[in-house]
Amino acid sequence: MDQKEVFEKVVAILKPFAKNKDALANVALETAIQKDLKVNSARLVDIVLELEEIFGIQVKDEDAEKVRTVGDAVNLVMYLKKASA
Repeated sequence: MDQKEVFEKVVAILKPFAKNKDALANVALETAIQKDLKVNSARLVDIVLELEEIFGIQVKDEDAEKVRTVGDAVNLVMYLKKASA
């Protein structure tokens, strides 16, 4: 799975949680999940659970806390997929 595929799946996961639809329309790797997309911290937990389920990965709490941008989420998924391969 390449970065583009992971990015598209991460954006699809974020879509129902994002309050700022304009930012979502122009989402990029540097888009901040909480600040730009207006996702609250409680929903971040749901997003991490979705990432785990969809990508078949296990995200540690300390790794989840480091996810600030869409790129962070994509990189984490890519890293964990490689680590489990």
